[in-house]
Amino acid sequence: MNGSRIAVAALAAAFVAAGGSAGAQQASPQCTAQQTQVQDACQIAVDIFQYMAPQLGAAIAGGNATLGQGGTLGGFGHFSLGIRANAVDGSVPQVNQITPGTNGLQQRTLPTKDHQPVPMPVADAAFGIFRGIPMGVTNVGGIDVLVNVAYIPSLNQNDLSVSTPNGSLKFGYGLRLGVLQESVLVPGVSVTYLKRDLPEVSMLGQAQSSGGGQDTLSIQNLNVGTTAWRLVASKHFVVFGLAAGVGQDKYSQSASVQANVHDSGISYTSSTFDFGQDVTRTNLFADLSINLPILKLIGEVGQVSGGSASTYNSFGKDVNASRLYGSVGLRFAW
Repeated sequence: MNGSRIAVAALAAAFVAAGGSAGAQQASPQCTAQQTQVQDACQIAVDIFQYMAPQLGAAIAGGNATLGQGGTLGGFGHFSLGIRANAVDGSVPQVNQITPGTNGLQQRTLPTKDHQPVPMPVADAAFGIFRGIPMGVTNVGGIDVLVNVAYIPSLNQNDLSVSTPNGSLKFGYGLRLGVLQESVLVPGVSVTYLKRDLPEVSMLGQAQSSGGGQDTLSIQNLNVGTTAWRLVASKHFVVFGLAAGVGQDKYSQSASVQANVHDSGISYTSSTFDFGQDVTRTNLFADLSINLPILKLIGEVGQVSGGSASTYNSFGKDVNASRLYGSVGLRFAW
């Protein structure tokens, strides 16, 4: 399974459930307002959404806006093109082991598979706009424009169908402001702002019902977006280069959901309801780049931490637990 299909599988894990411990919260008002028979399925779906959303956000955002790059590119005519695969050390709910109840809410610990990669393929580009103001052996105030694109394919597999009504690609953008441009004596230092989003996704998932038949969950208008600030420094040598940075991520996710469950041969369908989550986390990362004849091969390791997400049901690892992630990529720069 390639990276983009694994990413779809991670999204599916976040929602098909309606078909240690996390921070506890009250049950979702949208779920308690439903018929008794669909309240539990509704709450499981919301909790797994809350639990997976920060992991998906970290997989999209990654670390450095341009792998291996600290300062600006050097002004008009300079550019960088790259592809990367981000992967978070995730805890993915085991949806095939969860059976929603039909007698109202049931608070429990939902099973997860730990150390499960949550990956995301991303392509990015940077274009030099302004070299900066000369100051000794460096330039100050250079500007680069950043562009990125994420990809999610349509999928129809087993009991899950995934479609992207507005297209499988989603473009993002950003800006890099140079504090110092890298030279022989000076490291490159910059501040970046970057927005990365997923394409809008619609899903229809099915699971075996405790009351016979198939439970279904319809997900519409699923949007996962991130914004990230970074302070990055880098220094390149003949064969390799180093970069490190710190920043803040903000993840914003939303969706519209409708659940259908079966009990004693009777079908119960919830009303369609909207829910979402916003999470802010701290991001630390370090890059190692190897200079090949034409391309740079870059590896990155990082960690996200913090946040204030919470769930009604519990999970083996806290929803706000620190998460390690890694990235590998190739970059061509001029």
